[in-house]
Amino acid sequence: MIRPLRLFALIWLLIANIGLAEHVVVTGGPALRRWENLRVKEDQHDRWWANFVRASTLRMEEIRTAYGADAPVVWIVYRPGYETRGREDGKPYATWITQVAAKYRANLIWVRNGGELIQAINSRPRGSVQTFDYFGHSNRYCFMLDYGNEIMAVSMAWLHERDLGRIKSSVFGRNAYCKSWGCHTGESMSAAWKRAIGIPLEGANGATNYQTVSFGKLPSVSGSWVR
Repeated sequence: MIRPLRLFALIWLLIANIGLAEHVVVTGGPALRRWENLRVKEDQHDRWWANFVRASTLRMEEIRTAYGADAPVVWIVYRPGYETRGREDGKPYATWITQVAAKYRANLIWVRNGGELIQAINSRPRGSVQTFDYFGHSNRYCFMLDYGNEIMAVSMAWLHERDLGRIKSSVFGRNAYCKSWGCHTGESMSAAWKRAIGIPLEGANGATNYQTVSFGKLPSVSGSWVR
């Protein structure tokens, strides 16, 4: 039989954990058209600057449907990619993203490299991260925050699987749901994530397709989703 004081403590802990629950969405940057236009058409990326942004907001809508209209969303965005693409297109993309964050009542955190991304994740309260989603370029070994933005077909900012040990596993809830919507994550990084953080990371075995976001659907995978 649970003593009243212990029962009160358990109820208080449950309420506290519910109150701390957060949903983290990480958004990488787009490539520049000046580089992508040099590729053959079928190999070009990011004709639309907002592929990753729109996919992120679709996920926010899904989160609010599943967890409640006031579910806290923390939106971590790689700013340099949208500044440089904005200059190329003559559009204030960073300003627009700030406005989108306000519309979706998301706590916007700008980052400029992988180290700042780790700091942003580690800044979350203990046990608070209930869901984690990454939208952006990736390969089997890392999230590529930048790809083809400074140099054609090259990443200059990333979170590599070798760096996952720097992330505090304590910020994630025990049953947190984590997913990468980038290409090929399930081929290596998902296993490294599980070893380092202790919870699964669902990822793509194959390439992902962001054309679906134009139809209001989250990205699809050419192969399969694996954990």
